[in-house]
Amino acid sequence: MTTAPMPTWILSGFGDEIDEDPTVQVAVLQALGARHLELRSAWGTNVVEFSGEQIEVLGIVLADFGMSVSAIASPVGKVDVTVPVEAEVARLGRAIAAAHALDSRYIRIFSFFRGPGIDVGSIRDGVLARLRALADLAEKEGVILLHENEKDIYGDVPARVLDLIESVGSDALRVAWDSANFVQVGVQPFTDGYRMLRPHLEYLQVKDAVAATGEVTPAGEGDGQLLETLTALRDDGYSGFASLEPHLADVHTLGGFSGPEAFGRAARAFARLTNQIGVRTA
Repeated sequence: MTTAPMPTWILSGFGDEIDEDPTVQVAVLQALGARHLELRSAWGTNVVEFSGEQIEVLGIVLADFGMSVSAIASPVGKVDVTVPVEAEVARLGRAIAAAHALDSRYIRIFSFFRGPGIDVGSIRDGVLARLRALADLAEKEGVILLHENEKDIYGDVPARVLDLIESVGSDALRVAWDSANFVQVGVQPFTDGYRMLRPHLEYLQVKDAVAATGEVTPAGEGDGQLLETLTALRDDGYSGFASLEPHLADVHTLGGFSGPEAFGRAARAFARLTNQIGVRTA
């Protein structure tokens, strides 16, 4: 009897959760078994603000370690919906330039905040118009936008994420799945969202959270139904990226921080789950 080979997922991680120095970022990720970096910031500077020299230096660091970039973790769309669309298209252009220079096809985006007291339904048309403009540029440039279900944006619950993807209707707009963010808005990720969003799920961001407090935890230590979700992805033939975003020491508007030790703890927690379900990461 022939034993089926173990499925393989591609391990990555948000390097700026480890250190501001990209050399430390890639060294720690490599020590944890990853060969990819998810690029959000380095040297304390967000990727959409990088100079050409910074991109060049980062490319050299990656090449020296034999590492690649899984995605550009841009902040595009993580602004109020009243911000002119041209501003976010310009920021996406800078993220695309970084993606091309570092040979990545994925760029993370968001679907806009709203002011206090403003009904979420009232911003739908504005959000769709902005995402359509972003998708138009992505299509032209040959990249794929990954919508992350950040809390308090339009697409923070599964039904509205699906609405965005289906209404924009672009092959250049796909889903980045984040279980912790779903927990923080009262969603049971697997129960409430998996079947609905799986046809559009392109990329996995790995963190968990406790429903009662919103506290972020390593995978499998919260209420994010990580074991059920990962098992279903395995059974569905998922073979893409799994990107660690632990948020174990600090969380702020543009991201979070963990430090090398806590980042390693998050990586080991995820490895326990993948080992349990017979998935290899590389």
